[in-house]
Amino acid sequence: MVEVLNYIAGKLTPALGQTWLDGHAPASGTVYSRIADSRAEDVDLAVKAAASALPGWMGLGRQGRHNALMRLADLVERDLELFALGESRDNGKPLALARSVDIPRAISNLRFFATAILHWSSEAHITDDVAVNYTDRQPVGVAGCISPWNLPLYLFTWKIAPALAAGCTVVAKPSELTPYTAMLLAERCIEAGLPPGVLNIVQGTGAGAGAAIVAHPDVTAISFTGGTGTGARIAATAAPMFKKLSLELGGKNAVLVFADCDFDRMLAETLRSSFSNQGQICLCGSRILVERSILARFREAFVAGARALRVGDPAREDTDIGAVVSEGHLQKVLGHIQQAKEEGGRVLCGGERVRLEGSLAEGWYLAPTVIEGLGPACRTNQEEIFGPVVTIQPFDTEEEALALANDSRYGLASVVWTADGGRMHRTARQLKSGIVWVNCWMLRDLRTPFGGMKQSGVGREGGVEALRFFTEAKNVCIRT
Repeated sequence: MVEVLNYIAGKLTPALGQTWLDGHAPASGTVYSRIADSRAEDVDLAVKAAASALPGWMGLGRQGRHNALMRLADLVERDLELFALGESRDNGKPLALARSVDIPRAISNLRFFATAILHWSSEAHITDDVAVNYTDRQPVGVAGCISPWNLPLYLFTWKIAPALAAGCTVVAKPSELTPYTAMLLAERCIEAGLPPGVLNIVQGTGAGAGAAIVAHPDVTAISFTGGTGTGARIAATAAPMFKKLSLELGGKNAVLVFADCDFDRMLAETLRSSFSNQGQICLCGSRILVERSILARFREAFVAGARALRVGDPAREDTDIGAVVSEGHLQKVLGHIQQAKEEGGRVLCGGERVRLEGSLAEGWYLAPTVIEGLGPACRTNQEEIFGPVVTIQPFDTEEEALALANDSRYGLASVVWTADGGRMHRTARQLKSGIVWVNCWMLRDLRTPFGGMKQSGVGREGGVEALRFFTEAKNVCIRT
């Protein structure tokens, strides 16, 4: 039985109350670990350690922080296979996906922000011959970083790397569903010589540990990725305390397929954007809008492609679709599929639980599901499902496609497939989403800002925006 521990003041420790949560392996549905079930007293200990470490971490300067983060990145790269195995076991995703995408991107996060801080310039303004004004950015202090279960190490480092590079110390909480790679990272922090208290990792539930991080008076900034409902509760606590907030929340992303697109390229990428990581990526396209003139062709090819995807053991190299993250999430997604049927939707493929053989028979597997025949106002087209479930809707004109795409309380991401250069720019400008991919999906440049519109969140992560979030700008005016 693996013990997943807290990392506080440079040491791996159980929760103070000696209480534990069961950690399940989605592939088999069995318990493989016990996880420290932290409470407010554990968070308080972590915040005190972070506050104590803050002056020394700031005192290292940009070069010193760069060096520490680069050492950490090198150790994660050295042990990439171990991290990939841990993430696949924790999350249920195909090992090949963790090995080729998730862990390499986590390493890139650490290296990017470690390097970006060295090249971050200040701003100066000459007020004629009267004064010089310059901007001095200082770390906000102790930052609280709460990350989700779908991309465990990738999104964990997406938060802590800019915070640490900017000079903050951090109290972080991974999801209780996928905590293992965070502990592996803690072990590498010790090996890399990261000063005790600079990064603290508190395991446990959102109610037990996450809420305590948000409410702690000495945590000055909160970066959270997760559900919109949870984000609203975090904002209700943090806003009256005037904490800085970055909330990356839900999505109901539209894929706009125009008749003039490169059909084969579009089909391959749309299958990927629909079902990667079992559809458990906030950027997945879950509403596919297809120009009516190619609807029949698209439907036939897309359904055939979805049926050809291999649902199976995450450890196998030929597996396309692994297990969803938990029994509760499996039942939630199945409930959405039943709801779609009740709304009049036609399930073109999938829609059912998949039972594997042998030791994986009780794993949480779901067939890729394609649904047609639902109007834009149906709950299935309005609510985030966060699983391998997509809907197909037809459109006749560009204006109709945009209206359907924007008919959502979410505004995280969109994808446009077209060969028309003018349409690329028009649709990208008119889509109400924080990121628009044209003729591609999930092509990311860490220098660019990332975040959503409407109920997909507030604030921006990535690049300079992330470093700005974890700092406070002070204007210094010197009379000449």
